[in-house]
Amino acid sequence: MLAYARDRRRFLLFGRSRQVDHATHRHRAEVLLESLLTLGPTFIKLGQLLSARPDVLPPEYIDVLSALQDEVPPADWPEAKRVLEAELGPVDERFVEFDTEPISGASLGQVYYARIDGQAVPGNPVETTGSDEITATREERERTREVAVKVRRPNVEELVEADLRVIHWSLPILLYFVDESRSFSLENVAEEFSKTIREEMDYEREAEMLTEIRSNFAGDDRFLIPEVVEGYSNSRVLTMEYIEGTKINDVEELERRGIDRTKVAENLERSYLQMIIDDGVFHADPHPGNLAVTDDGTIVFYDFGMSGRVDEFIQGKIVEFYIAVANQDIDAILDALVEIGTLSPDADRATMAGVMEIAIQDARGEDVEQYRVNQIVGQIEDSIYVFPFRLPKNLALVLRVATVVEGVCVTLDPDFDFISTATDYLTEQGYREESIRQYVSETGENIRRSGESLTRIAPKAERALDRLDRDDLYVRIGVEDSENVFDKLAKRLIYGMLLTMSLFSMGVLYALEAPRAVVVAAGFSLVVVVLLYRSFRARRSTRVKPQFTRQSMRQRERGND
Repeated sequence: MLAYARDRRRFLLFGRSRQVDHATHRHRAEVLLESLLTLGPTFIKLGQLLSARPDVLPPEYIDVLSALQDEVPPADWPEAKRVLEAELGPVDERFVEFDTEPISGASLGQVYYARIDGQAVPGNPVETTGSDEITATREERERTREVAVKVRRPNVEELVEADLRVIHWSLPILLYFVDESRSFSLENVAEEFSKTIREEMDYEREAEMLTEIRSNFAGDDRFLIPEVVEGYSNSRVLTMEYIEGTKINDVEELERRGIDRTKVAENLERSYLQMIIDDGVFHADPHPGNLAVTDDGTIVFYDFGMSGRVDEFIQGKIVEFYIAVANQDIDAILDALVEIGTLSPDADRATMAGVMEIAIQDARGEDVEQYRVNQIVGQIEDSIYVFPFRLPKNLALVLRVATVVEGVCVTLDPDFDFISTATDYLTEQGYREESIRQYVSETGENIRRSGESLTRIAPKAERALDRLDRDDLYVRIGVEDSENVFDKLAKRLIYGMLLTMSLFSMGVLYALEAPRAVVVAAGFSLVVVVLLYRSFRARRSTRVKPQFTRQSMRQRERGND
């Protein structure tokens, strides 16, 4: 926080902003990453959320924090066993087999492999016999069911609540040092994070979301979503069907198994388009640890703790945005972003149009020419002093999904074309045809209104001319001054007048041979000169080298090679 404050004000409370190079930003991001890992589960989750928030952090931070996964040391089995038995009863009675070594450890919970009696009524103990041990074991394994048991970490509730209090206590201090747009985003981050992490600790909610999303994909053999095992799940324990698969970013293993990685990437994007645009409920944590691929190319989804809903208004605006992107209509893209609330209406549209053109070029898998990037960055530095993007809280998880899914798809296929896949999906679902019909309908309505307006123009023009002939016409003008041009001009005029007065006074005092008074007048003149000079200096924001997903990934790969 101190370093960030000094970037914006060299002497914390005053002074111009500092230039911070790429290496310094990256070093700070790595320090932040280590701090988050040290602080524990809540802050690891916070880092994951921030890794999808380019409206809050510079690109270097996004790049470093994007590697943050839910990889924390598992809790000791005796502690986890106490939680499990407090919720379900004795482990030996409820489960045929239970592996006490977790197969997955996350910040809020950990997952174990187990077997339950597939023929037993949920909630009843498993009955076993001891007549013939070998035969019984074989028959038992044939009628048992493999499950994954997710157990909340012991005492994690108290730890999370304490950490949330620290975050909310720190927020007002941080807001003091940021501009209005980032302040808007940071407050939304804090509110959304508190809500999300509490929801993620509620396994009953996770079971409901998982079941609803599973039903939305029923009959679609491209995707597998585990089934919740009733009678073995509650608010602190969630038992699900166990499904094996290859981790989705294990490119070498997928290649060895002959799986079409481009098809997997296309199916993954289509699944999230369906969840967000059509279903309104979506899996919001698609990092590689929560996605797997079976041998036949089916995508498996795990961990629905972080999931969300999209209201109809946002769904409609997202469709408009995607259609505008598919049509490469830059003005329509900017209009959609403004209506959603992610782009300030005061942003420089010409500059943002250039940014969108580069973003579309990158989304199509094309290389972005560096001179074009530098040109856009120069325009941003010259014309945008306040960061134009902000993120409403109802879009935070949607943005996280978009950025993380993009990273996974690019890992599967570096030349993957997001826009082409999205365009095909919108066309298949009829959204583009509906958009065309709506456009034709709106055009007809506009023509009708234009005809009505034409019939009213002549009488109004005649009345205006009559008032002009009688010298009874007044024009009222309102001037918007978002850049405080008039305020700056007034200051410069006052500083100039004061400087003229002080120089004249110095001359008079020197002629009157009053050396002490001359020194005072000279000191005053020097102060006025400094103020006048500063009023003419252009503001400079902290420069950050932009990073585009595919190019930065290729550069890192070349560096590793």
